[in-house]
Amino acid sequence: MSKRFLITTAIDYANGSPHIGHAYEKILTDVIARYKRLSDVPVHFVTGLDEHGQKVQMSAEKKGIEPLEICDSLAEEFQSLCQRLNISNDDYIRTTETRHKKVVQTLLQKLFDEGKIYKADYNGYYSVRQEQFVTEKEKVNGQWPKLYGEVNEITESNYFFKLSEHQDWLIDTIRSDASLIYPRFRSADVLNFLKEPLNDLCISRPKERLSWGIELPFDDGFVTYVWFDALVNYITAAGYGTESFEDYWPADYHVIGKDILSPPHAVYWPIMLKALGIPLPKHYLVHGWWLNSGSKMSKSDGDVVNPLDLINTYGADAFRYFVICEMNVGQDSDFSEELFQKRYNSDLANDLGNLVSRLLNMGHRFADGIIPKAEIEEAEEKVVLEHWKSLKSDIFDLYDTFQFHKALEKIFSFIAELNRYTEMRAPWKLAKSEDAKDKLRLATTLATMSEGLRLASILLQPVMPQTAENILNSLGQKSVELFSDHVEWGTQLAGSSYGEKSILFPKKDR
Repeated sequence: MSKRFLITTAIDYANGSPHIGHAYEKILTDVIARYKRLSDVPVHFVTGLDEHGQKVQMSAEKKGIEPLEICDSLAEEFQSLCQRLNISNDDYIRTTETRHKKVVQTLLQKLFDEGKIYKADYNGYYSVRQEQFVTEKEKVNGQWPKLYGEVNEITESNYFFKLSEHQDWLIDTIRSDASLIYPRFRSADVLNFLKEPLNDLCISRPKERLSWGIELPFDDGFVTYVWFDALVNYITAAGYGTESFEDYWPADYHVIGKDILSPPHAVYWPIMLKALGIPLPKHYLVHGWWLNSGSKMSKSDGDVVNPLDLINTYGADAFRYFVICEMNVGQDSDFSEELFQKRYNSDLANDLGNLVSRLLNMGHRFADGIIPKAEIEEAEEKVVLEHWKSLKSDIFDLYDTFQFHKALEKIFSFIAELNRYTEMRAPWKLAKSEDAKDKLRLATTLATMSEGLRLASILLQPVMPQTAENILNSLGQKSVELFSDHVEWGTQLAGSSYGEKSILFPKKDR
């Protein structure tokens, strides 16, 4: 087997229902995975659920149930979200699975046997919300930041991983590999974190305080730290310990939010891999936050958007389109239902949906439901064709560099061109004419509209897979599996049957 393009999301934590941030990360990763498959790249796309830790145990105790019951329920919610959003993941990993526990314990034992894990007493502060030990240097103006929640002072014995001995190596690696973290400016966040000396990482929790976790193989009185457990999911899903591991690892992209870049993914994870002699992931793709009036959406403020509400009202592809269109990967973006509805009605209902509806209606009225062949080429057809050539020359570079918002802007500019062309040609007027030249223009107009929509829908497939399939089906075509054979302007639609009249995006009122 040739090396697979391995792309992963961060696995969601089992402490609450899905929200817009979870949905966006999965959609973004799915768009990349679909684009790579359409470019003839073998893809392995992994997402999943992080199930251990103190917050899950506390929630279960509060409800009087077992932690696994909470995890099972949330796993169902998150997997249902993936299905509703048409996410094409190849694997869904849960950290309570036997395959994962075995890998975690194998790695712990290896590090312990090599003297890279040691036991020591600890006296300091512990953040319950973040499930990590913190130091005085984390305080801001003498206060613990809100993100740490309740912070308690504790004294206990624990096991520590020798994180600090690889600090200089990690700094050199980040500085020398400009492509490791995308966008590049996020590297500065990690290097800023690394200005201060690293402490060794506490990778255990005593069972009397936390029992819901993976037991240390060398001391059954402790479970492992939730981040040491969760990060390992990436190599578990890649088949660590099996002959196929090298077919998948290293990961090509870890897609993560900016809040978990440093320290978990860009400090703990690469040093863990270095200590284990495992190659680092090739790249991190770090996305921003969804904001509400400039502030991060939060569950505590009650402004987190439930993506299922919008999917139920507008459909999955409309949601997928909006979040990809509005978010410049790496930057933050504002969300509001007003903006969502405006995008939906303008871009999808008016521009794309109306164009498809008009074409199908006129195709049945003026061409007996059969896509005609372009009979002439005049100035207006040349304008459309040149617009397509310009779009095609740019679009793949934009997809390759994660500028999906710009790619969609260009695709919808071409759709606007098709609408302009339709208005100019006015096929409803040509159909009334007895002039032979007008009849040729009518056939050419329908053929040009059809071909333009075929090509636009193919380029939309990574972002709006169901919509693209519906449009292609309405043109008597199937969804394409590869771009290479299908993105040239042609005449292959001639003679195919138009599908039934339909409204892709019914207009919505507030």
